[in-house]
Amino acid sequence: MRFSIGATAALAAAVVRAEEPAAEASSSTSVAKPTFTPTTLKAPFLEQFTDDWESRWKASHAKKDVKADDEEWAYIGTWAVEEPTVLKGVEGDKGLVVKDKAAHHAISAKFPKAVDNKDNTLVVQYEVKLQNGLECGGAYLKLLKEEAALHAEEFSNASPYVIMFGPDKCGATNKVHFIFKHKNPKTGEYEEKHLKNPPMARIVKTSTLYTLIVKPDQSFEIKIDGESTRNGTLLEDFTPAVNPEAEIDDAEDKKPGDWVDEARIADPEATKPEDWDEDAPFEIVDETAEKPEDWLEDEPTTIPDPEAEKPQDWDDEEDGDWVAPTVPNPKCDEVSGCGKWEPPMIKNPAYKGKWTAPFIDNPAYKGVWAPRKIANPNYFEDKTPANFEPIGAVGIELWSMQNDILFDNIYIGHSVEDAKKLEEETFVPKHKAEKAEEEATAPKPKESPKSPSDLVFKDDPALYIKEKLNLFIEIAKRDPVEAVKFVPEVAGGIAALAVTLLVLLVSLFAGSGAAPSKEQLKAQADKAKKTAVDAKDKAAQAVATGSEKAQAEVNKRQTRSSAQ
Repeated sequence: MRFSIGATAALAAAVVRAEEPAAEASSSTSVAKPTFTPTTLKAPFLEQFTDDWESRWKASHAKKDVKADDEEWAYIGTWAVEEPTVLKGVEGDKGLVVKDKAAHHAISAKFPKAVDNKDNTLVVQYEVKLQNGLECGGAYLKLLKEEAALHAEEFSNASPYVIMFGPDKCGATNKVHFIFKHKNPKTGEYEEKHLKNPPMARIVKTSTLYTLIVKPDQSFEIKIDGESTRNGTLLEDFTPAVNPEAEIDDAEDKKPGDWVDEARIADPEATKPEDWDEDAPFEIVDETAEKPEDWLEDEPTTIPDPEAEKPQDWDDEEDGDWVAPTVPNPKCDEVSGCGKWEPPMIKNPAYKGKWTAPFIDNPAYKGVWAPRKIANPNYFEDKTPANFEPIGAVGIELWSMQNDILFDNIYIGHSVEDAKKLEEETFVPKHKAEKAEEEATAPKPKESPKSPSDLVFKDDPALYIKEKLNLFIEIAKRDPVEAVKFVPEVAGGIAALAVTLLVLLVSLFAGSGAAPSKEQLKAQADKAKKTAVDAKDKAAQAVATGSEKAQAEVNKRQTRSSAQ
């Protein structure tokens, strides 16, 4: 194989390029994606944000009702209907997108006809795509109560809702809300009922499908991405409970003054035994102990460090008399101990501590007092809370630190089967394509670092040179001779090794693309030469340092031998 001067220069540039980080992979992928086709399914409300979406949806610019705050907030956040910009799963598929960070957003769509759920199943299903993640904010829907004000006023947080459903996350809070408003049949007041144990929201950049099913038997089920994550009943799994207790504590009942609620008391007839010594110490000197025969009482436990030397810059007038630091007396390591011997302490067998009377059952004990129960004057029993009040619209009212939250394929109706068909038509192929693109564009995981002895030059030339050189330097600092034996390829000469590696690199990079310009070749060759020279200097310095340390250790040992 022949090499021209130009090829050698190109090879030098290739060495430097091998050490530089690789350019980031293009985000474009060849993942096949389906094309959006509107569904033919029908429902009381089904929204896919087709071109006529503005005829159904109205953004709100009302003032936000904040009673506990003097500040006045307005819904200034903007909305758009567009295709996703992150992990698009379906060509031409658009969704409703939150466009502003840290702004209050509100938008709603009225139903052609109010949804009456009496003795019927209610299904709420929609997709959320958190294109920028979600650190603090919500992405839930509100099903708004059908009433005259719904058609006369702009939608806001004060608009009465029947159900609130969907993800909400901020700090440690991460849950899928399911809240419904229940009307007290006695007082006519409404009260929010919160699911006791809501599932966690999925904070991912692919689309997530949230489904709520409420049946006439008062049962409910929450699904995420088609999988059941929570189920129960409206009568048992919400707080406050739908129905109040039939009996309550009598607020006017008071505990009698002579009521005894201490179950056990100190025995009043018990007396301290005459031989009980409260003053006896917990530990006493072991009178049976004897000093070990090899104990050196005349030897101190510490001695001045015989190897310490007064620093050359020590000034007795300014710094005072120099005193060598102390170290443990080596003579004490070979015997039981040094210095004054004292017998050890042992536990006192006569120790009893402070005497207290034993406890006995209280003969006057009457039990734990509780007020008597009386009939609850506010009691009622609603056996069908799933008969929600009529629903006239759906609204999205939120504040979020992240923008580009996308909503799509909203289904509100009565058919579990149709909601499942919509899922299979839209979410399933979309999610599959999104996951495929996510995997294709994900950064490749780095392999665990190998031992320098296991490295192969052809696998990664730059890493091979770097690790071998570092290994040689580390060993040379401790023992130059061992470094030469263990890494002979470095010991043979860093400069010579660099030339050899350049020749090997030619066989790897020859014919791989157009040659660089002369100026680029010269600059890269100079950089490669400088790298080799620096490596040689580091290795020489390491060897010198190791030699100095080794000679110092020899001198130290000889000094100690002559002193003994």
